[in-house]
Amino acid sequence: MNIQNTIETKVKEGFLALYTVEIPSVEFQATRKEFEGDITVVVFPMLRYKKGNPVQIGEDLGKYLVANVKEITNYNVVKGFLNLVIEDSVYTNFFNEAYANAAFGFIKPRTDEKAVMVEYSSPNTNKPLHLGHVRNNLLGYSVAEIIKASGKNVYKTQIINDRGIHICKSMLAWEKYAPNGSDGQKETPETTLNTELRKGDKLVGNYYVKFDQEYKKEIAQLIAKGKTEEEAKKQAPLLIAAQQMLLKWEAGDTQVVSLWETMNSWVYSGFEVTYKNMGVNFDTLYYESNTYLLGKDVVAQGIEKGVFVKKEDGSVWCDLTEDGLDEKIVLRSDGTAVYMTQDIGTAIQRVKDFPDVGGMVYTVGNEQDYHFQVLFLILKKLGFDWSQQLHHLSYGMVDLPSGKMKSREGTVVDADELMLEMTATARTISEELGKLEGYSEEEKNELYETIGLGALKYFILKVDPKKRILFDPKSSVDFQGNTGPFIQYTYARIQSIIKKATFDYSKAVTIDLHEKEKELLKQLELYPDTIQQAAANYSPALIANYTYELVKEFNSFYQNVSILGEEDQDKKIFRVQLAKKVANTIKSAFSLLGIRVPERM
Repeated sequence: MNIQNTIETKVKEGFLALYTVEIPSVEFQATRKEFEGDITVVVFPMLRYKKGNPVQIGEDLGKYLVANVKEITNYNVVKGFLNLVIEDSVYTNFFNEAYANAAFGFIKPRTDEKAVMVEYSSPNTNKPLHLGHVRNNLLGYSVAEIIKASGKNVYKTQIINDRGIHICKSMLAWEKYAPNGSDGQKETPETTLNTELRKGDKLVGNYYVKFDQEYKKEIAQLIAKGKTEEEAKKQAPLLIAAQQMLLKWEAGDTQVVSLWETMNSWVYSGFEVTYKNMGVNFDTLYYESNTYLLGKDVVAQGIEKGVFVKKEDGSVWCDLTEDGLDEKIVLRSDGTAVYMTQDIGTAIQRVKDFPDVGGMVYTVGNEQDYHFQVLFLILKKLGFDWSQQLHHLSYGMVDLPSGKMKSREGTVVDADELMLEMTATARTISEELGKLEGYSEEEKNELYETIGLGALKYFILKVDPKKRILFDPKSSVDFQGNTGPFIQYTYARIQSIIKKATFDYSKAVTIDLHEKEKELLKQLELYPDTIQQAAANYSPALIANYTYELVKEFNSFYQNVSILGEEDQDKKIFRVQLAKKVANTIKSAFSLLGIRVPERM
């Protein structure tokens, strides 16, 4: 519906005709519910170009628009706000087009548009995914889906941190402390006698925790023998053994590399299960073991370009002090790369691998804000045009009422357990409400999972990514208020209405709109623009809160207007169509958040 474009053109024309002054733009907002009108022109910004009484300017423009725009039937001015009444046909014409469009709100990717690569998850292979990864994955996946819906090709990726001292700690602890499994050999996920460790990432994470426990014992023993705490930490035999194992891995020791491959494969199998349960996926994967040497060749080029400077000790730095930052090392004096070098090289490699990529989104916590500021600036200085289209999707921590998490101490909120808890909470609340007659056990379990995961995802995604979240599982599974289950329940309620509509409601009709129908149509009409705004701002929260407003508007319509009980057949047809389109839009919006909707609840 382009009525706003028409009004903007006519307001500019009117301003020129009335005052012989050109204005560059027109500011709009939704008309407040206590005033008559459908769209409001804000007069105050115009005072920069024409001094005068804003009420009088509003009156002059209102008369001009009624005379020159057939779709505007009336107006009123409240202070500096010109409220315009739009005729019903504008909304019914919009609706008939939208109703016939199964992909309403979505734009097909254009061939001339550059693709976007969205990175998220990026876990370590020494432990299972935890609550922090949940927010990361949900944000990254949703932003990728939203950007795709806005008209761009998208590649979903992650870089798996599969090397380093932390990985060796798990490997060493398994070698030293693993009990025998059912086959008499050291336990594996398949043979372990501990049922809680049959998921590979859980078993490996268990040994990461075990390393820390035994390491602390060694430190205590060394301190008891007179060492300082700092000395004890460095001299503990376990840490020295882990460091030696890392050196062997880097040297390609066949035995160490074989164990590394085996234990990583256990973790990947576990991650796959978690990702499937979470409902996220990836198009391509990068591994740190393949990328940690990338970027070293770029350093030489950067020195030639004057972007990097080699110091007397052989280390290479990038001086960013003129840009308000500090000096950043990109190569150590011994010639080894740092994380920044690796990230520079990986970004460049990705564009080589996918030449249509013109921008990247990195979903990483806000503790890395400075790192990405530096990374993007260095890539810009190196002359890559796509560096202008890099975005750090920075997000805040997720806290629980019980406090912070520490993975090496085994106090992390496990992602799998959290999802199971959400399903169990949904089960308890649903059983208390007692509306599941006629459901098989399989149907009930599927519904509990849909509600529980929907509650978790919605609770996390409705909040602006930059904000910290205090996550309360029980309040998120509320069937009232701004929650996933409340929106899912409204969707299921509409499905019930549609099932009862046994007459033919396929034809387009034209009716005089009820006030509640018009309000609902206005909210529906915002969906395409909301997708574009959410993509531009990398914010699933805009989609989540739009959907809540749509559902609130539908429920107000449902409470005030009869649908199936309406005697006028055209009105009844229109209202069923309207309810169906609202349901489809809820489903569409929730798909962008990775949330399923149940056909009945």
